[in-house]
Amino acid sequence: MLTFANMELDEKYMREALREAQAAGAEEEIPIGAVIVSGGRIIGKGHNMVERLGDPTAHAEMIAITAATEAVGGKYLTGCTLYVTVEPCPMCAAALGWSQISRIVYGAPDPKRGYSLFSPSLLHPKTEVTAGVLADECSTLVSDYFKKLR
Repeated sequence: MLTFANMELDEKYMREALREAQAAGAEEEIPIGAVIVSGGRIIGKGHNMVERLGDPTAHAEMIAITAATEAVGGKYLTGCTLYVTVEPCPMCAAALGWSQISRIVYGAPDPKRGYSLFSPSLLHPKTEVTAGVLADECSTLVSDYFKKLR
C-alpha cells in the first residue's frame, strides 16, 4: 500500500533521477535518468550515455544497474528500488527482470517504446511497479529536448 510517507520518498528519489536526466540533457543525450536505492541510500545512478559511448545499450537504467550490482557485490538487486524518469524499454526491463529488482518507480510513460506495450512479463514476477511519479516534470524534460532538435 502506498502511503503519504512512501509518496514523499518516491518524489525525493525521482528528483534525484531528474537530476541525472538533466545531466544527460546537458551532454546532448536524451534526458533520462535513473537511481537505484537500497536501505534508504542511493547505491547506483546513471543517465543516458548512448551518444558519448557509441553504445545502444548505454541507457540510464543499464548504467545504474551496473553501478548498483557493483555496490552490492552481486548480480541481484532484491530489496532495491529503481527510480527512472521514463518507463523502461524492453531491453532495460529484461535486465531489471534478471536483476530481480524488487520495485520500479517511473515518471512518464513511453507510449512508443515502453516495456508495457510489449510484455510486462519481462520483469521478475515479484517486481512491483509504480508509475506516474512526477510524470509531468519527467515528460516535459524529454519533450522539450526533442522540440529543441526540430
